[in-house]
Amino acid sequence: MDNQLSSRIAAEQPAVAARFSAAYRNHRIGHAYIFDGEKGIGKHEAALYFAQLLLCEQPSENVPCGTCSACKRAASGNHPNILTIEPDGQDIKKDQMAGLLSVMTKKGYESGRRIYMIDQAHRMNTAAANALLKFLEEPEGDVTAILLTDAYHMVLPTIQSRCQRISFLPPQREQLLETLKAEGVSPSLAATVTSLTADSVRAAELAADDQFVSLRKTVVKLVQAIDHHVSDALLLIQSEWTPFLKEKEDTEMGLDLLLYMYRDIVAKKAGLSATPAYPDLDEFITSLAMKMTYDQLSSILESVLQAKKQLHRNMHRTLLMEQLVLSMQEGLFVV
Repeated sequence: MDNQLSSRIAAEQPAVAARFSAAYRNHRIGHAYIFDGEKGIGKHEAALYFAQLLLCEQPSENVPCGTCSACKRAASGNHPNILTIEPDGQDIKKDQMAGLLSVMTKKGYESGRRIYMIDQAHRMNTAAANALLKFLEEPEGDVTAILLTDAYHMVLPTIQSRCQRISFLPPQREQLLETLKAEGVSPSLAATVTSLTADSVRAAELAADDQFVSLRKTVVKLVQAIDHHVSDALLLIQSEWTPFLKEKEDTEMGLDLLLYMYRDIVAKKAGLSATPAYPDLDEFITSLAMKMTYDQLSSILESVLQAKKQLHRNMHRTLLMEQLVLSMQEGLFVV
């Protein structure tokens, strides 16, 4: 299992694997890293692999053996020198961070490096981020932090500057597209789900999810309504968007779909040849690209990104979508 993990990291992220090996070989292990890449790219698996390498009892050629006690316990989540936290509800809170840092600085652990992982690090609230920042400024002993994020721009710049950034490249999208189409997924739906995730399993799950397909259709209707009249868009939020506002994850998915729709419009306007997220809407997207300016598109994209931030701050979801529609409508008046 662990050798398979090593092979997978080497095959899918060769630059990342090479960087791990070089750091280990040269005894230049950093005290903090940010693993940055889109959802489903394998950041968590890479963090586990790196932790195994740092704790392995008998590494070979700068690769963890996968069979020693340390490697096995790391793989099973039972190594006492590895701790992980993730958002508690909407965000990562100060008490979570304080508890983690307190445990990591206490004595009594096994010898060797201690490693803490912060999943979805961009969702630390201000107090949690400040607590981490203080620790990063004054690292103690052989401790390594690994922050995982798919929204690097949302991590505080002061934290970014104190961490080594390791960027994960997405897999060849065309290959994933062909795999999904071979499994019977329509080309248009395959294009949409591969815009949202690089994980082949997750992409197939989304494509088979009737609610996701319905959400995609509703997003298209919303863009059409915004293009027509703001009152139509607001009415659509009250009617057809309601089922998707019950869960934060569904709302976030809708915002992502909206974001990719407007990115398609920007790409069409700029004459880019990248595979669109909505290839079945080429005529409509072309018409919007012809009549919208870059400033208008930039304003709308910024409004959607701001809505994503507000979503994680517990803003009422119906109100958030209504304000987004009004903000997007205002963006159309940008000269």
